[in-house]
Amino acid sequence: MKTIQKLLPALAIAGITFLYACGGSGGQSSTDSTATASPATTADIDPAAKSESKGIGRFTSVQVGPIDPAMAEKGQVVFAAKCSACHKVTDQKVVGPGLLGVTKRRTPEWIMNQITNPAEMEQKDPVGQALLAKHLTQMTFQNVTDDETRQILEYLRKNDSK
Repeated sequence: MKTIQKLLPALAIAGITFLYACGGSGGQSSTDSTATASPATTADIDPAAKSESKGIGRFTSVQVGPIDPAMAEKGQVVFAAKCSACHKVTDQKVVGPGLLGVTKRRTPEWIMNQITNPAEMEQKDPVGQALLAKHLTQMTFQNVTDDETRQILEYLRKNDSK
């Protein structure tokens, strides 16, 4: 019995540590009304469906033209360093969803806002909320610059053009 009493607090601390390391709630209180969606909102959104939403964040207009191979190459390097632990550019889920076809389903603005503003996107954007509900792990901010974010977008565009 004493062993169990000593083991339970250690297991609780380990569990909390694991949840925090995997993204947790981003420090938002569960009583914060802006941090949760109404069940109908999230339930009605299919995270695999195409959306024209621009998301929530500073990117409101992103102009894209023909794929820039040099920028895509830089984006591949940034993706490998900051994104590949949780995402693949195939349809295979790792921690987060596989990203194959993401540029066909999401606007450039939405993708860039998700990369640079994941906590608010998953709290307030209906598509972000649906993705969080499906994958059960909040995307963590990777301290990606605006230029790196644009490079990642170009890499994802190139991947989706194959």
